[in-house]
Amino acid sequence: MSSYDNYLSSSQKQLSNSFTRSQEILYSRMDLGLIFKRIFDVVVSFVGLIVFLPLMIILAVVVKFTSPGPIFFGSERVGIGGQIFRMIKFRSMVVNADKIGSLVTAGNDPRITPIGKYLRDYKWDELPSLWNVLKGDMSFVGPRPENPRSVASYTENQRRILTVKPGITSLATIKYRYEEEILSEADDLDEAYFRIMQDKLKIDLEYLENRSFTKDIRIIFQTLVEIVK
Repeated sequence: MSSYDNYLSSSQKQLSNSFTRSQEILYSRMDLGLIFKRIFDVVVSFVGLIVFLPLMIILAVVVKFTSPGPIFFGSERVGIGGQIFRMIKFRSMVVNADKIGSLVTAGNDPRITPIGKYLRDYKWDELPSLWNVLKGDMSFVGPRPENPRSVASYTENQRRILTVKPGITSLATIKYRYEEEILSEADDLDEAYFRIMQDKLKIDLEYLENRSFTKDIRIIFQTLVEIVK
């Protein structure tokens, strides 16, 4: 049975109920902010795809000729309302990395390709995710999307983050900018990742209660500052 099937069978019904209740509350107080947010996502992602197209072509060529396999990697993620979508990135690991090791990636993971390390360090591997933002699967700011197996372990309260679109960045993402390095020092990789995930969910839930379009803009600028440090 696929991770998608496991996810659906274990949590979809409960998620649907909590999503409906929470979404009614959010839309009643966030209509204008959500409109501005979506307009921003569409315009900036479209412009970003055009502006970064030359760089993306160069990176695509480098990925293709430095390791065997496809240029892009699409990973199964859970989006708003529990919907499954494929998040697109430049491939930074060996082919079938998700089948020959843990779903958790540490900084010293041997499955990461030589060029993949630089792509991940500078977040260039996420440039194709602008397409996910343009399509509406994701937003620039929101809780980072997780795989179905991880989402299936969420509590009912934690599932409230699925009432908003997942994002490329968030306050939790900024705090754990060097998450892979932290994980590389852990004795138990899965346990360390679980602790980090719980803290990130706590931060995301706080964002959910206090989110606004202006706060999203501040988070984007904070993220850019972290990247260029």
